[in-house]
Amino acid sequence: MQYRRVGTSGLQLSALSFGAWVTFGKQVGRAQARDMLALAHERGVNYFDNAETYNNGVAEQVMGDVLADLRFPRDSYCVSSKVFFGAVDNPLPTQRGLSRKHVMEACHQALQRLRVDYLDLYFCHRPDPETPVAETVAAMDTLIRQGKVLYWGTSEWPAEAIEEAHHVALENGFYAPIVEQPQYNLLHRERVEVEYAPLYEKYGMGTTIWSPLCSGLLSGKYDKGIPADSRLAQPGYEWLRKGVLGEGDAHLGKVRALQPIADELGTSLAQLAIAWCLLNPHVSTVMLGASKREQLAQNLDALDLLPRLDASIARRMQQAVAG
Repeated sequence: MQYRRVGTSGLQLSALSFGAWVTFGKQVGRAQARDMLALAHERGVNYFDNAETYNNGVAEQVMGDVLADLRFPRDSYCVSSKVFFGAVDNPLPTQRGLSRKHVMEACHQALQRLRVDYLDLYFCHRPDPETPVAETVAAMDTLIRQGKVLYWGTSEWPAEAIEEAHHVALENGFYAPIVEQPQYNLLHRERVEVEYAPLYEKYGMGTTIWSPLCSGLLSGKYDKGIPADSRLAQPGYEWLRKGVLGEGDAHLGKVRALQPIADELGTSLAQLAIAWCLLNPHVSTVMLGASKREQLAQNLDALDLLPRLDASIARRMQQAVAG
């Protein structure tokens, strides 16, 4: 395993990490989660990602139970949660958003579900137009000073809102966000590579990127339809299916164009796409999602491919999915 600093902070995360979105508590039960977390930790993964909204908190409960059962040394791994959407269906105004009230209470609830004394990383899952950024920054600062959170960050915030958060922190002596958690893959590049470009040097921010396989699309698994056990087939995720496949399955052709490159390197499409993400020096960690132990093991092997991806191959990959 390789480890990378989160921006200019001192925190080092494994280049590949493991997240619970969609899978834990839905496709993945406690026994499967235990097998995968054990494998990940054995392979050097030191970061596990979660959120209050994942299966309305059940994903955090499953992960917390498994972490307690496996008894990993607490100083050998990092765990995160995210706040914004809430952990119940049809949340009341005080059960969602980034108000001081919800940020504080959601943190306490996440600690209980994950069965830990503190969160290594705590993310504002989306910007909240109904709460001043200054209020949210102050709440995060409070949690850090209380020892309940070590570092905080944003997820899918526009660059101007992140800038505002840093200005508030600087003016008031508050802890500033050190990390953004955006989607990043061969089909979604602009935000990480263009919009956030000024933030890396100016504020020393890192990124914990999600969906390196574009919800499985870049693994080639949807080339001949949608498997019944895939996340795109899960009830309630019709919006994801439409967004991933594109109108008229437009993205499938781009994925097929990558296959000759994978064949040439003797690797899978999934490993190729994951390794490509790591070529970006501003990617602190690539978060993997998996519903099967074998799938996770194969995706972790993507790290072995990284030394073989030179500039020429990266350019060919980007040309294959262009247009």
